Amino acid sequence: MKPITSFFTALLLVTCSFLTSCGNDPVTNLNAASVNPRQLAAESRSALGQLYARNTAARRMGPKAKGILVFPSIAKGGFMVGGMAGNGALIRPDGTIRDFYQTAGASYGLQAGVQKYGYALFLMDDSAFANLNRTDGWEIGSSPSLVVVDEGMSSSLTNTTLQKSTYAFFFNQRGLMGGLGLQGSKITRIQPPR
Repeated sequence: MKPITSFFTALLLVTCSFLTSCGNDPVTNLNAASVNPRQLAAESRSALGQLYARNTAARRMGPKAKGILVFPSIAKGGFMVGGMAGNGALIRPDGTIRDFYQTAGASYGLQAGVQKYGYALFLMDDSAFANLNRTDGWEIGSSPSLVVVDEGMSSSLTNTTLQKSTYAFFFNQRGLMGGLGLQGSKITRIQPPR
């Protein structure tokens, strides 16, 4: 088996485990144990700064958010069946980071390739914030109050058009796989070692 095929087979198996797990699952705990919280916090702040530099809508929305969950690096890959996974940090309005999360997802259908990207969720109200800490995780792709902001939409977002509780921005997309989305992804809180 080629190394890249082995990697994505392992990624898919881990992703499927994430999707069926709760916050105390052994796979989730193993992932949390491998996270360096200082490094992840620094990467998340840096990624948010880069997003603000490139996207004026995100920069305008930031000060109004109750919190911004930033996943600076997500790995996605597959052939017909795919998986994605990564870790992120919740940046509070005062700039502090105390909470860390994992995102994972599985997909199927006409797809092939490998991709890396990041995304940020702008949590605009208390209900969005409450979703993060559900004991069984937040199945984000099924949330009716989520809007994925694309390039065209970002130019038309204003204070008066912000009506949803969560806005997602993708950034730093690299690779050969099309179609970014959050369908089938789940976010679970993790407790990395301090």
